[in-house]
Amino acid sequence: MGAKYQRVLLKLSGEALMGELSYGIDPAIVEKIAREITDVVAAGVEVAVVVGGGNIFRGVKGAAAGMDRATADYIGMISTVMNAMTLQDALERMGSPTRVQTAIEMKEIAEPYIRRRAIRHLEKGRIVIFGAGSGNPFFTTDTTAALRAAEINADVVFKATKVDGVYDCDPNENPQAKRFNSLTYSHVLAHDLKVMDSTAIALCKDNSIPIVIFNLTESGNIRRTVMGEPIGTTVGGSCEIS
Repeated sequence: MGAKYQRVLLKLSGEALMGELSYGIDPAIVEKIAREITDVVAAGVEVAVVVGGGNIFRGVKGAAAGMDRATADYIGMISTVMNAMTLQDALERMGSPTRVQTAIEMKEIAEPYIRRRAIRHLEKGRIVIFGAGSGNPFFTTDTTAALRAAEINADVVFKATKVDGVYDCDPNENPQAKRFNSLTYSHVLAHDLKVMDSTAIALCKDNSIPIVIFNLTESGNIRRTVMGEPIGTTVGGSCEIS
């Protein structure tokens, strides 16, 4: 079976790189993610990645502790570059050509973000990892994922999390919680469902980019989503509960 999507934007949270650690990066988890991405690229799919930095520093928490919000967000952006470089190293050790592009110029270690260059890398089969968020404070890496997906004409945004989709209530508190197979953008916005922040959802809605929320911790799920298997929750269709 061929891939359902040709060009995908994978959003990884910084927390996804921690594994069971309370802080930092678990090399085994990074290697697992890199192996799954490499497998997808080998199938002919173009993959771009936006990675968060919450495993190292989160701007909102820094601001809550008394830091200037813009300064805290810039520190958070630098954290995402550390994660991007770590993922790049794991991918290249597996033989996958990879480029890190940053929204804040760091020319000694990464390329600056240039839309046309990013698209060209993807067309040549290289994995592109976008670091430093959007380069602006007050915007999340979820918003960056939606923005970059629109800029590179991605077919879909994959939001990789530690849960298997979006529920009508907290499944940890209510064992009767039901998972949505699909949701409309409007439903997500109207009910303030914590899929991605509202700016990211609105960007995807305006550009008709579907969002698939799935469980990253289950091996093989990145490939399954690329192939179009019905796992997780898709935002962009009708409201349907499993």
